[in-house]
Amino acid sequence: MKRIAVIGGDGTGPEVVAEGLKCLKAVADKVGFTYETEEFDWGGNRYLSTGEVLPEDAADTLRKFDAILLGAIGHPDVKPGILEKGILLHLRFALDQYINLRPVKLYEGVETPLAGKGPKDIDFVVVRENTEGLYVGTGGYMKKGTPDEVAVQESVNTRKGVERCLRFAFELTRKRNKNNTLTLCGKTNVLTFAWDLWERAFHEIGKADYPDIKREYAHVDATCMWMVKNPEWFDVIVTDNMFGDIITDLGAVIQGGMGIAAGGNLNPEGVSMYEPIGGSAPKYTGTGKINPMAAIFSVQMMLNQFGEEKAANILERACIEVISTKMKSMAAGKMGMTTSQVGDTVVGAIAKL
Repeated sequence: MKRIAVIGGDGTGPEVVAEGLKCLKAVADKVGFTYETEEFDWGGNRYLSTGEVLPEDAADTLRKFDAILLGAIGHPDVKPGILEKGILLHLRFALDQYINLRPVKLYEGVETPLAGKGPKDIDFVVVRENTEGLYVGTGGYMKKGTPDEVAVQESVNTRKGVERCLRFAFELTRKRNKNNTLTLCGKTNVLTFAWDLWERAFHEIGKADYPDIKREYAHVDATCMWMVKNPEWFDVIVTDNMFGDIITDLGAVIQGGMGIAAGGNLNPEGVSMYEPIGGSAPKYTGTGKINPMAAIFSVQMMLNQFGEEKAANILERACIEVISTKMKSMAAGKMGMTTSQVGDTVVGAIAKL
């Protein structure tokens, strides 16, 4: 039996998580997958009422679970950065979730802003290093608040952190067995120290252990350009924390928007956290307008990582059926049905498979 920690979070987070759990129950009942859940009230409301972002033992508590399903973090009455750093970044670092995995896949029936592109053109994965780089928070101020103020933010890259991210990406490329091409996305012409490490490790590891995988390199600005112009060129992209944060939002747009984009913060040797990558969308709270598909696909990712491939496949097929034949749009308020009706429709599709 798998144990799943559920953090609904803020805004529409609890609403989309509820639909994800609804679909998880349906597919689990169908294939005989057993699990139990426990909910945690961590988020903006709890912070406003108690002044505490997370309990001191939060990470230790979560280590007892097999996975975490997260809704969204971000409250309009809490200063930006407090919850994001105190919950999201804290858990990623404390639980050593060193991989951020973002599938970028366009499904039939979903609109993309890229003219002339379809599902056959947009199907790649971004592997983002998730615990180093600029997000470590190393740096500081000198003469803060004066005309001579200096602010320094340092990007921290270790051989261990870089190598384990690259190896994960190489293994994923081999497992996908699509184009067997791994693209390193960086900025070697300007960020010479960090990206010298990344590039050397990339080629050393690839040459020694993954000779079957074709290695390519693209600057981050060129990567953004080619993701728009020729997304079919990509199979798997691997990059650092900051660049990964940027290009995965671009990936979400070209696959149909935040309403369908799911992601995983992975510790392959520990507990991983799955979440829709859109924000908490507080203006839609309680309206039934938010699209829960990203949360449902987060559940599908979780099932895949559990090794429950049959359940993951059934859930993905059910989602494709609903997206391609039942929903009018992936945009909030334009789906042609409410948030809960989307979940109900996916459950109905699961039953027919």
